[in-house]
Amino acid sequence: MNLHTWWLFVATVFVISAIPGPNMLVVMTHGAQHGLRRATATMAGCLSALVIMLSVSAAGLGVFLKAWPTMFDALRLIGAAYLIYLGVKSWRASVPAAANADEALAQEGPTKRERSLGALYRNGFLVAGSNPKAILFAAALLPQFIDASKATLPQFGILVATFAVIEVSWYLVYALCGARIGSTLKSGRVARAFNRLTGGVFVGFGAMMALVRH
Repeated sequence: MNLHTWWLFVATVFVISAIPGPNMLVVMTHGAQHGLRRATATMAGCLSALVIMLSVSAAGLGVFLKAWPTMFDALRLIGAAYLIYLGVKSWRASVPAAANADEALAQEGPTKRERSLGALYRNGFLVAGSNPKAILFAAALLPQFIDASKATLPQFGILVATFAVIEVSWYLVYALCGARIGSTLKSGRVARAFNRLTGGVFVGFGAMMALVRH
């Protein structure tokens, strides 16, 4: 892989990662609700799922899914259902009294805090892994930047590492934006509106995933 090809990959991934989608939405939402530090667990979950999907695509699963559209559609509908579930859950989420929120958080023990971080990680992992089209995207994108005349594994490693750095950079941007608006969520009315807005967007993503054919 020459330097020109790598820069082309950087530009491509930079633009694609910047586009708002379910991953960026959940990172921003958790940044607003839990703060930047705790949202890093969500980022780790999203990134883990994407790296696994890139690796699976390199192993040829993307081609397998193309050959078996019924399985692809099943995975697509499962992912859509999960996003709609998150949307409904967010829409119906109760808004605790702001005066008690910090006190309740301060009283949480280490075990409960760890479980919360684990839940954030799982949430990010499931959101990022809920769209099987990412597998086909990775299967179609990566080969365009790999020189078949040279060893493919080192090139794949460079591309995945580059992708991870760019993706995490955008996660931080979205999480910081969420954290900046987090203080406004102390108002019950604003928090309720935020929950319903993000819930509606998640349902919209799920509906689009269910309706759009590959």
